[in-house]
Amino acid sequence: MMVTVIVATCLTFGFALAIFLIYRHQIQHYRKMSEDRNLGLSEEIVPQLYSYNDLQKATRSFSEELGGGAFARVYKGAICSGTRIIAVKRLEKVMDEGEREFRRMMRATGRTHQRNLVRLIGFCDEGSSRLLIYEYMSNGSLADLLFKAERQPCWNERLRIALDVARGICYLQEDCEPHIIHCDIKPGNILMNDSWTAKISDFGLAKLLMPNQTGTFIGIRGTGGYVAPEWLKNTPISVKVDVFSYGMVLLEIICCRRNIKLEVPSDQMILYE
Repeated sequence: MMVTVIVATCLTFGFALAIFLIYRHQIQHYRKMSEDRNLGLSEEIVPQLYSYNDLQKATRSFSEELGGGAFARVYKGAICSGTRIIAVKRLEKVMDEGEREFRRMMRATGRTHQRNLVRLIGFCDEGSSRLLIYEYMSNGSLADLLFKAERQPCWNERLRIALDVARGICYLQEDCEPHIIHCDIKPGNILMNDSWTAKISDFGLAKLLMPNQTGTFIGIRGTGGYVAPEWLKNTPISVKVDVFSYGMVLLEIICCRRNIKLEVPSDQMILYE
């Protein structure tokens, strides 16, 4: 049994590595063929600045809540005379990077216009209000699909989702200037649109790498079960921490269960042991 688990784990991470090698090798090809292959690469688009009143009207005074966490709530809204549905993320607490870092992150993530990244449409930083406007993702998160749905995705669907997420991460690591470390790749931060395309979301913990910078020292970020070992060793972290997190997500996509599950016997609690 132990040998089988070890072999399965090695195959899983080998598959993850193979996907990244393929897309790094072919990234120039994808740039040239983006229209034909419908990968969604396009010119940089700077996010629009909205007033607080605009967003209050768009969300009907923040009346329809979609979800949220400790630091933010997400609301459904509409712009363009109600013809375009949006998701408005209202930050309860701005991260410690401060105002300059907040604006820089908005500009950087606003330029990440790629098919497998949830698009940042605009933002508001009026007074003490910090709100982010995203495209609306109608089919929830990958976590819902894998762990809560009555029907598990078939193998072809799982492969397509795995490739979607890989494309998004490769874009952040190869095509973005500056490069972006997401720092919190997990099923809950991968959303599904109306055509079931997987898109990476929630750049609230992300870190920008300046030109010629390959690593950076920052405090530990992310979610338990997806955090790379570098975070715990007080060594510089790089884009590779997202690759580790992707490996854990890939394991969960294959098995349709969380990598850590507390409500099962102890010998089954950790998926990759």
